[in-house]
Amino acid sequence: MDRRQAGTNLAGLRDHNTALVLRLLRAAAAATATGEGDESGDAAGSGLGTGSSRVQLAAETGLTPQAISKITARLLDEGLIVETGRAESTGGKPRTLLAVRPEAAYTVGVELDRRHSTILLMDLAGQRRRRESLMFGLASGTPERVAAGLAERVQDLVRTAPGGGRVLGVGIGCRGPLDYETGVLHRPAGLPGWDGYPLCDVITGLLDLPTAASPTVLLDKDTNTAALAAPAPGPGNTAYLHLADGLGAGLQLNGAIYRGTRTNAGEFGHQVIQPDGPVCTCGSRGCLEALCLAALAADDPGTAARWLGLGAANLVRLLDIDRILLGGHQIFAAPEVYLSAVAEQIAEHLPDPAWQEVRVSLTPAGADAVAVGAARLALDTALDAPVS
Repeated sequence: MDRRQAGTNLAGLRDHNTALVLRLLRAAAAATATGEGDESGDAAGSGLGTGSSRVQLAAETGLTPQAISKITARLLDEGLIVETGRAESTGGKPRTLLAVRPEAAYTVGVELDRRHSTILLMDLAGQRRRRESLMFGLASGTPERVAAGLAERVQDLVRTAPGGGRVLGVGIGCRGPLDYETGVLHRPAGLPGWDGYPLCDVITGLLDLPTAASPTVLLDKDTNTAALAAPAPGPGNTAYLHLADGLGAGLQLNGAIYRGTRTNAGEFGHQVIQPDGPVCTCGSRGCLEALCLAALAADDPGTAARWLGLGAANLVRLLDIDRILLGGHQIFAAPEVYLSAVAEQIAEHLPDPAWQEVRVSLTPAGADAVAVGAARLALDTALDAPVS
């Protein structure tokens, strides 16, 4: 089953144009909530923003005013958008402003790591409404036990959803390797019991969410969902590097997530840097992940940061990356150490750093980037947005 085609549209979203209008109103709400146009901000106020008029929507979509009127009438009837007032008059009748109603619908984003998990409830405007952090992850028991526990906590969080909004989907960001299209894990390093486990199908079968007819469950690499949480500001190539219980990369090339032929791109941590180095959980020696984790086990984040920087420099030279984002709980434990070391290693290993400028920064989505991006993946899929 191709998970990219498994999105469940809302009852009122009968065509692409309706979904497009709703996405534009969501983007306007997210820009107002965060001040930066992304969907990483916490809930602040109503989230309605100033809204957009039907004339604005027609101009942005290229649809006729009549088509926009029909679409917005349908969305108003569904309770997904509301009228928020009127724009200032420019000489004629003031235009009515429309905005999404945040509490009308929700998605759930999950970060599932080896030893801990984060679950977020995100509303239709892209605001975080509820958050739960668990000392519970892939290594906490059998896959069946972990899946059952995760489904139970998701349901508990959904019950707290303000306004009784429907739940559109659940996105899970998890360490790989995994198959994004089928929702199956494939031999994740150090976790042999998870090999071939159909996590999406199992979670779907365990969930009982009365607020949704058939919520979509999607599984993607944690690095990919984190990259989705911080869309590139323009053209170019971005690498998101995630150092937590493991090490991986999410690649956003020319504005789209690159997953590869088997949806397994981004195994950044398993490039062999030191052939006679420490044994990695994948079975090889001297993997970049093993070197970083060995340094961290010795309470030496500076060395871990330099290893990470060397790997980042290799990635920049291989793919002509021009933007590096850093995230994961190990990074956020010593952010300045990693920012400095990664930038220094990249500059040292590039033949012409002035010509091949690379920006290095923390992910603007913060420590919850994986869960934020997983919720966004579920929401975009439910609204039939193209997810590449």
